[in-house]
Amino acid sequence: MIVKEEFLSKLRRYFNLNLYEVKIWTALLSRGVSTAGELSDIANVPRSRSYDVLESLEKKGFVVMKLGKPIKYLAVAPKEVLERVKKNVNDGAKEQIKKLEDLKKTEIVNELNTLHTQGVELVEPSDLSGSLRGRHNLYNHLELTIKNAEESVDIMTTSQGLMRKIEGFKPTFEKLKKRGVKIRIAAPLTKETQPAVKDLGNVAEVRNTEAKARFIIVDGKEIVFMIMDDQEVHPTYDVGIWINSPFFSSALVSLFDIAWKTLKAKA
Repeated sequence: MIVKEEFLSKLRRYFNLNLYEVKIWTALLSRGVSTAGELSDIANVPRSRSYDVLESLEKKGFVVMKLGKPIKYLAVAPKEVLERVKKNVNDGAKEQIKKLEDLKKTEIVNELNTLHTQGVELVEPSDLSGSLRGRHNLYNHLELTIKNAEESVDIMTTSQGLMRKIEGFKPTFEKLKKRGVKIRIAAPLTKETQPAVKDLGNVAEVRNTEAKARFIIVDGKEIVFMIMDDQEVHPTYDVGIWINSPFFSSALVSLFDIAWKTLKAKA
């Protein structure tokens, strides 16, 4: 049996299997039914490990052990395996979420918050900054920063960035609106952005700008600014800088206010 390494690597990622498991599984699929010894030879897996690997695959629902001597193993249909893996992942996620929800009711979270509060008191103002690499990581931090806003959120972004933020942050914007937080967004408005802006409704005030910039200011205290052009960089390599500096942030808010007065909303 010859199976390309690239194919095995994909199976490992999608089905969360180790190298021996994926080799034994594909070997059994090619045979339908086989003994551990035969599979060991076909898959080039040490015989001393083949029984452990098959036991693991059986527990995960990839194979079925047939009674009798010698013991043989039967491959489960891939479609059925896929459904079983989906169910296991879903059940595992629900269980983990329940554990985390239950954790909120314990003293552990209070102790963690106490440690964090004590730690923040020891932090130098110059240390309240950091870099964020990758758009996924960047947007997670943006959402966390925006979510904690108490007074204002000022955003300057690109057309594509505007649509991403409306799609990803609309529920957060709506919650902020209900709390009385003022949200202002400046971005190049085009025909492409019209549906997104319309979907945002009156949750935020959006105005048109020709300026090319990407930053967010929260409460005039925190800034997250992106240093790359999102049209020229792959999302994986996007980079942002987070700064918690009321002095610098308030200065940037003043500049934003001046620019805001000159901007107009597009119909």
